[in-house]
Amino acid sequence: MKIKLILFLIVIATSFNVYSKNRISHGIAMHGEPKYNDNFLNVDYIDLNSLKGGAIVRSAIGSYDSFNPFILKGTSAAGIGSLYETLTTGSSDEAFTEYGLIAKTIEWPEDRSWVSYVIREEAMWHDGKKITADDVVWTFNTLMEKGHPFYKYYYSDVSEVIKESDKKVRFNFKTNTNKELVLIIGQLPVLPKHYWKNKNFDETSLEVPIGSGPYKIKQFDSGRSITYELNKDYWGFKSNNPIKVGKDNFGTIRYDYYKDRGIEREAFKSGEIDFFSENSSKEWATSYDISAVKKGLIKKELIQHENPQGMQGFAFNIRKEKFKDRRVRKALSYAFDFEWSNKNLFFDAYKRTDSYFENSELASSGLPSVEELSFLNPYFDILPKEIFTKNYKNPVTDGSGYMREQLQEASKLLKDAGWELVEGNLINSSTKEIFEFEILLNSPAFERIVFPFKDNLEKLGIRVEVRTIDTAQYQKRMETFDFDMVVQTFSQSLSPGNEQRNFWGSNAADTNGSRNVIGIKNYAIDGLIDSLINARDREELITITKALDRVLLWNYYVIPQWHISSYRVLYWDFFNQPPIKPKYSLGFDTWWINQNKFKKIQSNRTAN
Repeated sequence: MKIKLILFLIVIATSFNVYSKNRISHGIAMHGEPKYNDNFLNVDYIDLNSLKGGAIVRSAIGSYDSFNPFILKGTSAAGIGSLYETLTTGSSDEAFTEYGLIAKTIEWPEDRSWVSYVIREEAMWHDGKKITADDVVWTFNTLMEKGHPFYKYYYSDVSEVIKESDKKVRFNFKTNTNKELVLIIGQLPVLPKHYWKNKNFDETSLEVPIGSGPYKIKQFDSGRSITYELNKDYWGFKSNNPIKVGKDNFGTIRYDYYKDRGIEREAFKSGEIDFFSENSSKEWATSYDISAVKKGLIKKELIQHENPQGMQGFAFNIRKEKFKDRRVRKALSYAFDFEWSNKNLFFDAYKRTDSYFENSELASSGLPSVEELSFLNPYFDILPKEIFTKNYKNPVTDGSGYMREQLQEASKLLKDAGWELVEGNLINSSTKEIFEFEILLNSPAFERIVFPFKDNLEKLGIRVEVRTIDTAQYQKRMETFDFDMVVQTFSQSLSPGNEQRNFWGSNAADTNGSRNVIGIKNYAIDGLIDSLINARDREELITITKALDRVLLWNYYVIPQWHISSYRVLYWDFFNQPPIKPKYSLGFDTWWINQNKFKKIQSNRTAN
């Protein structure tokens, strides 16, 4: 009897010790501890004196036909995400930390094999109904079944979601090696099950939806404008949720739609738009020598940030036979004269992008370290050998526009790949196919950049057509990978993980709507992504990311373009901003309207 009692106590003690290893917290960091403890009242980059109210006008390009941003079909309205909240949300002054939003607490075991959330009692939908575990379970299952393909890749390691009580939900994982899954599950937008009960979730709709966020749709003119109003009953304000304090300050936000950036830009300068983010170095340098800027009515600011810049480049569709050979892709990179473009088109505003994780500690440089080699060596036989012996560098010119040496190098690579110049045309020696392709654009503004590149390609005997189409057509062709080459941006975070499968993973290559627009199917890249997701700590994550960066660069999947490490913003001067700016975002959600300044600006607008 005594032995049985001892065994029973051992079992109880063991069970208690296992349970005691579970962490229950207000927040969770990918590595280390959250910056803000469980007693924090607000983040550092807000101003407690900010005021709510007033109205602003923003802008968007094209049109919209849906209020459902969670599916592949349709084009969703600008700003629609402000209707919905997530289980957790990040701060903009940490690399990767999530704090409870809809969730009051987050619970997870030491091995991160599952995560559970307790939903705040005060969290509710716009119609006054409380958010429950049923909503979370329904949302996850629906997004996985009918949502955008992104969700299937992002949450592919979730085995099941379980309602543990009306206010508690648990996600079990297929493996305990995906260490970021306990954080990114919290990024799940939560949708109201009762609203969608008798509706087709996978169809576009302009029926005004119910959400749980700080804003509601006030009115809209289909495809032309949409106005959001601050929800005075928003639960996040009433409960003084610390992660929301000092944010979402504008009383109404209206988005007006314009056909192109030129018209949009002029609308801003004339006072029809209040805030404008400039993406053209030429326009930044030449278009704002106007009275409103000189008088200080419009503020023009370069706001520095520490965000990774990712990769923007001419992206090849390697599903196309002509682009399957790495030598061909490398050859075409010699035809892009960045130095000339920067000097003559960009007013020397940019730096050349040399990494898929530019402007961060994740970017590779020099030769691989011993630690990087431990992850690269298993794939030695299938990787470009330059990875192990050379420092990656983009082709460089003197900026004069004369590219004799670069084009000679390109011609040599093309000849080695089986292409020869015949009467001015580049011809495949085996198939007799003429080398020709289309560069697809969705904005006329990029044509001035593409045409010099086109001219250089034609000097190699390559026929190039530049085609600019409207946003809806462009989106459809991108979703089905119906293109030869596009200008594509691959944005990155400070903590890359699951999303890399959607960018470069083999399984995403043939899935319509995935971000693997290039069509990459590479065993080594798949393996490195798995290692990245399973990284033991921050140091190992950085090491693996650098190794992945090298493999992407040396395969010449894109022709890298350029970057700038600051936001170029213009705004009519009636905004106030907190004195501390976040490292990793613009922080526009922390700005507010100064009513006295607003009246002054309005009187000057009227006078003009």
